[in-house]
Amino acid sequence: MTVPAAARNEAARRAWAALRPRLEPDAVAALGAADADAFLSRADLALFDVHEPLAVLYGPAADELFERALRMVLTAAGERPAALRRIDRRREIDPGWFQRARVQGYVCYVDRFCGTLDRLPGHLDHLAELGTTYLHLMPLLRPRPGENDGGYAVADYRAVDPRLGTMADLEQVATALHDRGMSLCIDLVLNHTAREHAWAQGWLAGDPAYAGFYTAFPDRTMPDAYDATIPEVFPDRAPGSFSWVPEACGGAGGWVWTTFWPYQWDLDYANPEVTLRMLGEITWLANRGVDVFRMDAVPFMWKRLGTSCQNQPEGHSLLQLLHALARLAAPGVVFKAEAIVSPDDLVPYLGGHDRYRPECDLAYHNQLMVLLWSSLATQDTRLARQALGRMKPIPPTASWVTYVRGHDDIGWAVADEDAAAVGLDPFAHRRFLNDFYAGRFPGSYARGALFQENEATGDARVSGSAASLCGIEAALEAGDDAALDAGIRRLVLLYSVAFAWGGIPLLYMGDELAMRNDSGYLADPERAPDNRWLHRPPMDWAAGERRGDPATLEGRVFGQLQRLGAVRRSLLALRAGVESVLLDAGSDEVLVWRREHPRSGAFVGVANFSPHPRGLDADTVTGYGTFEQVHGSDGPLRVRDGRLVVPGLGFAWYAEP
Repeated sequence: MTVPAAARNEAARRAWAALRPRLEPDAVAALGAADADAFLSRADLALFDVHEPLAVLYGPAADELFERALRMVLTAAGERPAALRRIDRRREIDPGWFQRARVQGYVCYVDRFCGTLDRLPGHLDHLAELGTTYLHLMPLLRPRPGENDGGYAVADYRAVDPRLGTMADLEQVATALHDRGMSLCIDLVLNHTAREHAWAQGWLAGDPAYAGFYTAFPDRTMPDAYDATIPEVFPDRAPGSFSWVPEACGGAGGWVWTTFWPYQWDLDYANPEVTLRMLGEITWLANRGVDVFRMDAVPFMWKRLGTSCQNQPEGHSLLQLLHALARLAAPGVVFKAEAIVSPDDLVPYLGGHDRYRPECDLAYHNQLMVLLWSSLATQDTRLARQALGRMKPIPPTASWVTYVRGHDDIGWAVADEDAAAVGLDPFAHRRFLNDFYAGRFPGSYARGALFQENEATGDARVSGSAASLCGIEAALEAGDDAALDAGIRRLVLLYSVAFAWGGIPLLYMGDELAMRNDSGYLADPERAPDNRWLHRPPMDWAAGERRGDPATLEGRVFGQLQRLGAVRRSLLALRAGVESVLLDAGSDEVLVWRREHPRSGAFVGVANFSPHPRGLDADTVTGYGTFEQVHGSDGPLRVRDGRLVVPGLGFAWYAEP
């Protein structure tokens, strides 16, 4: 039976009234009078975000868990280094710090970028030149030996992959970043651990401390029932959601829940001990200097028979709980949801429910990324306007993370109803995009590769670097200067949208130098089966030395991306907290969007996905001539007979003075 909200709120008040007098002297002893007062005030504000999810998830145990959780985060707050507490204070004064137009991200693998963590501070000048204030280091916590899903099979949350360095090295990186006004983001895998993790080994051995941490069934009855409605993530190499483990079920053998790979065992968050242990890992890492946690695979964290076992309401309650508790210990910490799901399912991870409740502060705008590539291939923005225009707004306290390319494959998450609305056959369109970016479509300039191709269904995703997908690799191979110019314009065009859509734009390592596909991964037996390593090349620092020379490919791209960031930082309208509104300016080939922050004038962005000049209604773009062009690919644009002419593959930014 569902408990009414008023009753849950009253239960929370009673629990806090009973606990606060006991907790206050301990808070003063741990933090001192002033910081204890701040901690207790934060707990007052977060009361319903902590107690209510506990009641929803764990019922009668809520009050006991409430006290245990608050005492855990109090201990973590007491252990938080003074330098991090100062950052917390600044961010409590400016809670929207991550929404500001000056916040700009960069994403890299440590080993591919610089080898080891201790070398990373020596490359911060490169990042600073780009305007980076947010550095996302791809999976670096200690993975299982051998195959490990690119680092997402974590064997120890409190240790760094020894090939990259030590936890002390990571702390030094965090300090170096903070000294430059940059923040540190790392991946935290919540849905599962490696089978080698101490929790998994304890559970397998029957240690009562880990009872119920994972799920196993003695026969196929329940796995078959669940699998009937669960989509397969890796159907060709890891079909189904369960793996046979002979040591499970007390040595009798059992089917362990493994949504992804057989060596990644799903945690069972229906057990509150799992939730508290994960909370402990989050606060411990936050105290090492992590500012942003990329919460990996969050849609999968709660299971329910007869469903896809994704996006369950309890999963949202769980994120709300972890977010609130982590912020009690470390108020400056931010959660970023890795939720590559439909737009309707995505917005709730940013707190966008019928009644707002905070969960994650950031989420990847996967839909924007997919639609940019779709628009580039089709030279048509109608699908983008339809799909983006149908998305629900996100809460003003949250922000999108916008990007052109990530470490992963590109899956064509185009909703059937959006495709149909603009006259496209959804299946045929996805097939076209795969063929186009794999270089199989006549006239394609792209040099990508199909990932996880299912010949029976025709489904596939695409691997390949942004530069190679934009035609730069093919142009260099052909020695075609005009094609190279077009490839560079495509790459910069895509980033012009990512930088001006609002939120935090992320630059993927090497894109600033137009780095192409790298087939070197085929020589590594661990990586060879996964062609996503095609677009994860080692950083070419020799090419990086050419970044200041505008006569080189690297200099041309670096300079243009550098300029995008510089102009962006000057425009208050590009800070997050407001929505981008799509406009129809009279051309289906050109994407036009408008932003208006309450404390700034209007901004209008224009991106022409056609290789040919296109005319737009000038008044729509320029605010009847009152907006100034503040940036563009081709200098000031001309107006002819009321039409603003945008060059092929060109962009322009306009802002109200």
